[in-house]
Amino acid sequence: MVVTDAQQQETSGTGGQRRVLVVEDEPTIAESIAARLGAEGFRVAVSHDGPTAVDCFQTWQPDLVVLDVMLPGFDGLEVCRRIQAHRPVPVLMLTARDDETDLLVGLGVGADDYMTKPFSMRELAARVNVLLRRVERAQLAARTPVGGTLRLGELEIDHVQRRVRVATSDVHLTPTEFDLLACLAAQPRAVLTREQLLAEVWDWTDASGTRTVDSHVKALRRKIGANWIRTVHGVGYALEAPAP
Repeated sequence: MVVTDAQQQETSGTGGQRRVLVVEDEPTIAESIAARLGAEGFRVAVSHDGPTAVDCFQTWQPDLVVLDVMLPGFDGLEVCRRIQAHRPVPVLMLTARDDETDLLVGLGVGADDYMTKPFSMRELAARVNVLLRRVERAQLAARTPVGGTLRLGELEIDHVQRRVRVATSDVHLTPTEFDLLACLAAQPRAVLTREQLLAEVWDWTDASGTRTVDSHVKALRRKIGANWIRTVHGVGYALEAPAP
C-alpha cells in the first residue's frame, strides 16, 4: 500500500481529510488518480491487486474506494463484495469495457457509481466529491429526520433508517439506489427526466452521464421489481404502484 498525503493539509479544500483508497493495477493510471485526488485535498492510498486492496481497506478504513474491475489476485467485483461485507462504503468502479451487463453486476455487488475508461480526471474528482456529499447528507438526515416513512402500495420507504421494504420483505439498496428511489417516490407517478434525476441524485449536470441513470434504474428494478418504475421513452422515469 502506498499512501499519499494531500498536498495542502492546512487548507484541505473540498475533500477535507477524507481518505480515498485507489485500487488500480496500471501504475500510470493509479498515480494520475492519486495525484488528482491529492490536489483536491484527500489522503490517498493505492493498491494494485485484489488481496492487498481488501487488507488495506480493513486497516486504513477509507471513506471511499475508487476500484478497477480488472485486477490480479481476484477482480474488483470480489473486492467490492468483501469490503461491503466488512463495512458499507461508497465505491466508484472503473471499467475498461462499456458492457451494460458488467456494469449491472458491479452495481449489484454494492458499487454506487461507475466510469468507463478512458475518463477525465476532472470528472472522476467531481464524482468522488458527489459520492461523499451524499454520505454526509445521509448522516445529516439520520440526525435530523424529515419525512418519516412513505408508503405506496406494498412499497415502504423509511427515510429515517434508510430502509426499504416490498411486501413486508427488506430490500438491500446501495446509498445511490436509495436516493434514486426516494427521489422518484417524492413525486409518485410524475415523470422525472434523466437530467432531473442526474442533478437531484448525483449532483451532476453533465447530460453525458444519463446512461448512469439508466443503469441504476435497471439495478433498482432488479431489487424492488420491474413494474414499480415506468419508463417514458425519450423522457425519463416515474414511480408507480404495479397493477394488482
